[in-house]
Amino acid sequence: MMEKDLLAEGAAEVLRQAGFAISARCYLRPRSFDLAARRGEMLLLLKILSNIDGLNEKTALEIGRLSKHLQGNPLLVGEKTRDQYLETGAVYFRYGIPTVNLSTLADCLIDGSLPLVYAAHGGLYVRINGSLMRTLRLERGISLGSLASEIGVSRRTISKYETEDMDTSVDVALKLEEIFERELIEPVDILASERIEDEPYLISNDILRMLNDIGFQVFPIDQAPFNAVTRDQNLVVLMGVSKFSQSLAKKAKLMSSLSAVAMTRSAVIIEGEARVECIEETAIIERAELEGIGGTSEFESLVLEKRSTVYSDEEPPLN
Repeated sequence: MMEKDLLAEGAAEVLRQAGFAISARCYLRPRSFDLAARRGEMLLLLKILSNIDGLNEKTALEIGRLSKHLQGNPLLVGEKTRDQYLETGAVYFRYGIPTVNLSTLADCLIDGSLPLVYAAHGGLYVRINGSLMRTLRLERGISLGSLASEIGVSRRTISKYETEDMDTSVDVALKLEEIFERELIEPVDILASERIEDEPYLISNDILRMLNDIGFQVFPIDQAPFNAVTRDQNLVVLMGVSKFSQSLAKKAKLMSSLSAVAMTRSAVIIEGEARVECIEETAIIERAELEGIGGTSEFESLVLEKRSTVYSDEEPPLN
């Protein structure tokens, strides 16, 4: 089985070949995703797992919510389940997150060839164009009964294919295409994840509550290098809350990389003296400065002011 690091490197190479800008890899724990990647309007948050059954429901819910708040799509890239390797050309789902292997990822993103098959309980399935199938059947005067008899299913099943877009097995779909001499199988969109419905958020951190009070919508995040996504109509910020320490530099640099790809701002609010105005593209803001801000536009102005700070040395003075 391929090690996770090699799998992550392979996914990053596929993304580069497909023309995506890629963030630094998220090494800080806990993490709901490993890479952010953007091409044009498409933002992907990728989780990399050799065994896709290692994704738990809590992590899946968080990457789904985070993708929603950043207007992106979650994607799990893996190699195997507990008992078998992932089929190339097939999409799997874990807690609603589309899941593919490296070869399928390359087919989709580099070649633009979407998979036709998805895996569910009991085997592999396809989606057929039911309305087209009904049109073809009526044009050729084929009854529901005779078609059902020819492919070995019930009349009710044929009706469901046509009117309810019921999915079917690969074998049945191929028989239908042979009968009608037309392509009926529809590709599976690997970006069509289930949309997460937000539950009311409990904002327990007092700094995040302050951001809420000045006009931001605040969405706390548990498994990321930042503590919340905050937004108003014009501004989205990856927001961290931290003490001033050496570990802050790693966190702020990773947030800078992620915000560049996600096309957001990034800032860290700290207690006490900041000593620096920014680390790369991440503004470092003292709690006392936040207490003097009256609205989101003032906050944005402060972030831009701090980002304009230029240090003479390569690294800002953290000591």
